[in-house]
Amino acid sequence: MPKYSKSIHGEKHLVVLHNYPDPDAISAAFAHKLISAEYGIDVDILYPGKISHGQNIALVKLLGIDLIPYKPGMELGQYQGAIFLDHQGATANGIVKALEDAGIPILIIVDHHEPQEVVRAVFSDIQKTGSTATIYAGYLAQELLILQKGQKEHIAMATALMHGILTDTGGFVRADQEDFLSAAFLSQFSDPNLLEQIMNQARSKQVMDVIRRALENRTVVENHSIAGIGYLRSEDRDAIPQAADFLVNEENVHTAIVYGIVRGDNQIEMLTGSLRSTKLIFDPDEFIKQVFGTNSDGQFYGGGKHLAGGFNIPIEFLAGDPNEEYSGLKWQVFDTQVKARIFNRIGVKNAIRHQPQK
Repeated sequence: MPKYSKSIHGEKHLVVLHNYPDPDAISAAFAHKLISAEYGIDVDILYPGKISHGQNIALVKLLGIDLIPYKPGMELGQYQGAIFLDHQGATANGIVKALEDAGIPILIIVDHHEPQEVVRAVFSDIQKTGSTATIYAGYLAQELLILQKGQKEHIAMATALMHGILTDTGGFVRADQEDFLSAAFLSQFSDPNLLEQIMNQARSKQVMDVIRRALENRTVVENHSIAGIGYLRSEDRDAIPQAADFLVNEENVHTAIVYGIVRGDNQIEMLTGSLRSTKLIFDPDEFIKQVFGTNSDGQFYGGGKHLAGGFNIPIEFLAGDPNEEYSGLKWQVFDTQVKARIFNRIGVKNAIRHQPQK
């Protein structure tokens, strides 16, 4: 992250998070806000979608992190620049276009996913490491902000970044050297009791229901577990990656893909999915891009990082719910199409549905 010059002292910037921000994105945004304050820059943190995962809700509430939900038509003219963290514009519905229309430049991109080339920024720091929180811990170690053990905000930030690293590396199972070094640095300032409180959130009834549906509808073929879970509310969207995390632990499965149609406000629908893998040579980014391709603007519907990925495909003309029969037929079409694309990618023409034991 570059050191800000005195010329932008007093500016107001906007940190833009991806849809349904996770601990990695939230913690990096919190760190960016505190670092920016050292240079006289005010920062607001904006996110589309919803915060629904129990740990994410606990993280925001317990640490007092202020996030602003994005609404179409929001007044953005008060900002002099935008920063994208933990994404590169592909998963921030509507905001990229809104920034362009408002003439707000994208100043910084910091991410650990594969390069997407959706937008360009004045400065980009895209590293192949376990989390964006790891990158920000590195900035702090370089003393862009000198942490103090007795300062409440610094303790909260270090705790949040530690949570971001933990969640995005699967509890350090997928961590690399930089992740461990960053965690060691943060451990001097983080609060382990607070971190434990954030992480020990019980799964909600809705999440358990989505996991049940994934188990009942999964197809296991060539060590891939593929599960379509039908429709779910936008409030429950974060259950999809949790279901993928659950399915990938099944015996003889190295990759799990869980997807469903997420229904948002105003009849907006999105085919949303998550991929998890334990196969070290598997490339989720390449897999998702090859399976789902690009939209009319040439932008990929999804992408990934080491051992994980996701995709979001807008349902446009077919969106809506005129009646139950229509919804059922629509789901059958999308479910069949997704499975057909995945089977084609892994070289399987016919697959036998795996029936769970009773």
